Amino acid sequence: MFAVIKSGGRQFKVEVGETLEVNRLPVQEGSQIRIGDVLLLSDADRTLIGRPLVENAAVLATVKKHARADKIVVFKYKSKKRYRRRRGHRQEISILTIDDILLDGVSLLTGQTPAAAEQGRPLSGAALQPAAEERGTAAESAASAAEQEQARTRRRRRVRSQESEASQTPSEE
Repeated sequence: MFAVIKSGGRQFKVEVGETLEVNRLPVQEGSQIRIGDVLLLSDADRTLIGRPLVENAAVLATVKKHARADKIVVFKYKSKKRYRRRRGHRQEISILTIDDILLDGVSLLTGQTPAAAEQGRPLSGAALQPAAEERGTAAESAASAAEQEQARTRRRRRVRSQESEASQTPSEE
């Protein structure tokens, strides 16, 4: 049994228990994510091909760690012009372990609902958003940060306007 998923603009053929390196995902290490971009599912007796995605299919994966990939050398060269540029690049990656493949909320491996859903462990959606509890706190912190930023800018404007009024007052006398 395997699935073909899409992550970071690339396609990966995955099986349960496999380790996978994808572009950095905005989730914490150790959290379980739900990847909803499933392009193809294949079981022992059937194959489902998505147009473009398979309906009600998902892959559960655990983020083991965030790392950086091996360095690649980018060398630019123009002949006869004495132009040579050598640069390196290391891509930020997330290392995933595939836990389960789901179709209609049921595991293709065991035929039951996944254990993480039964335990109430938060699973993120197809867009890899944080769980509802985390989203609430993140939204509150973002809102409070935005309010603080507005308060700062307003205070600065007031101070500047007061300074400009103070500088105009002596010159008028």
